[in-house]
Amino acid sequence: MVDISNTPGALAPSPAAAPKRVALKRVLGPAHVWGLGVGIVLVGEFMGWNFAVGKGGAIAALTACWLAGILYTCVAMIDSEVTSTVAAAGGQYAQAKHIIGPLAAFNVGLYLVMAYTMLEVSNAIVTGDLIQAFAANMGLEGEVDKRAYMVLTIVFLSWLNYRGVLATLTINYIITAIAFAAIIALFVAVNPLTPGTVVMHDQLLTGLPYGGLGILAAMHFGLWFYLGIEGTTQAAEEVRSPARSLPLGTLTGIMTLLIAATITWYIGAGLMPWEYLGQAITPLYDAARLTGSKPLEVFLFVGTLFATLASANGCINDASRAWFAMGRDRYMPVWFGGVHPTYRTPFRSIVFFVPIAILFAISTPLDQTITLSILSGLLGYTIMAIGVIIFRRKWPLDSIARGYIHPLHPLPAILLLTLCAITYVAVFLGYGTQLLAMMVFYIVASAWFVLHRYKYCRRGEQFTMPWPKPRGY
Repeated sequence: MVDISNTPGALAPSPAAAPKRVALKRVLGPAHVWGLGVGIVLVGEFMGWNFAVGKGGAIAALTACWLAGILYTCVAMIDSEVTSTVAAAGGQYAQAKHIIGPLAAFNVGLYLVMAYTMLEVSNAIVTGDLIQAFAANMGLEGEVDKRAYMVLTIVFLSWLNYRGVLATLTINYIITAIAFAAIIALFVAVNPLTPGTVVMHDQLLTGLPYGGLGILAAMHFGLWFYLGIEGTTQAAEEVRSPARSLPLGTLTGIMTLLIAATITWYIGAGLMPWEYLGQAITPLYDAARLTGSKPLEVFLFVGTLFATLASANGCINDASRAWFAMGRDRYMPVWFGGVHPTYRTPFRSIVFFVPIAILFAISTPLDQTITLSILSGLLGYTIMAIGVIIFRRKWPLDSIARGYIHPLHPLPAILLLTLCAITYVAVFLGYGTQLLAMMVFYIVASAWFVLHRYKYCRRGEQFTMPWPKPRGY
């Protein structure tokens, strides 16, 4: 097995003795990018979003859904421009490395790894709960241990990622499409053209039980409808045509999610009282059961299961690429920068997170893992908004070629910063302890990087973009 480690101070090997560097394989197209981005996020339509209903009621959850949609539209547009230009593994980590500097890049890398690992853990938890609930509905209550399925999900999907990215993301594309079809089927089944026959919004919508503060509180879990769409950038080095595929896959992905999020809210809020909906683990599966159709219930079981698997699968892909990129650049031990000589995957980074994910899955409540993922994502979006302003200032539009140019700059960046600030307040209202603990963790990690790890980084080797000298330098 080949890695890219070098011992500081060692003599350079002769050209004849130098090992051939094994690179990631460029095999992905726009559909795979769409499947990666939507596959990670679509599970948010099947679980997690409904906690926003518990925070402020159904109307507050819908408002949070659309505000979060604006936030993530800004993320998708900014990401499409920068990533189509900085097409390197690690996504936002690589962007921060080229545009801002080492400390920002290190922190962004940690944000990404934490966000995706906690999202993977959330998916494993829901997979176990779903299988246990389905078994109970089939008359097998007490016969299924959900923890076994949590562990099995993490181990199987890690093995799949270990074996190769093309097969992994092709499967993701297929099962994501099936999960999306399940949402559409449920939407059709509730007769949206004749409200009042199945869905009962007139009776179930109760306004704002906690007033305007409920809308602010709901923003916390409103992000769950879209969290992870930025993951399309993590496979940038494995895409055949980054300038075309990354913007196309990312922007069609956010459009898909905006439609799915609104449909999901319509179904859930029209079938269940907000008090129940706000604490359900599998709301769309519960909605299918309320329709009384057994085939639809089975289809939504399959759709929910596929959505959780697709999301966990994409999260393993993204977390490992970010960790791999940090190892390759010496921000983490170079051992993690190894590429499998046969499968051409960052196999060490994939394996490293398996026991960590299992430990969190069997020991941490779902709302806690979701909150940890959301907080890490928010921190990354804040750096992203600052980074695109610096990017445009250092390299104006006429200085380097871009695969996509996001419109109305700097309005999307300003809007993104504003919505991130609002969501920080929302998270603090309900999970202030976790927010402060996360901030302390990242501050300590930053101090470790500056005092210990930075000396190993070779800054000159990290800049792989053929760009002119930044303006003003």
